[in-house]
Amino acid sequence: MTCVDRRSFVRGAIGAGVVLTGGLAIGEETLKEISQLKPGEFTWHPERAAEGPVSVVVSIPQQRVHVYRNGVRVAVSTCSTGKAGHETPTGVFVVLQKDKHHRSSTYNNAPMPNTNR
Repeated sequence: MTCVDRRSFVRGAIGAGVVLTGGLAIGEETLKEISQLKPGEFTWHPERAAEGPVSVVVSIPQQRVHVYRNGVRVAVSTCSTGKAGHETPTGVFVVLQKDKHHRSSTYNNAPMPNTNR
């Protein structure tokens, strides 16, 4: 994933919110098809937007993850969120860095694969 500044991220998130709240379906997907996804299923259409900032919007009530690139929905997946007493935190979270093969500088060089910060 390319590093994205906050302003671009917020613009993408706002665009994603407009699409979600407007109830618009993009391309071949329809809201009915999305609502019928079973656990572990997803749609993926990267050709809809090849470049631009990526935003991920999680709908806790719908248990769906919507992925937008440059404000265009390119993917939808099912997800599982927290249960009572272990609620999923809400808010805007920015990924500053991803490292597939990270090793800890604090814990004796311990492997910490797929680190995000």
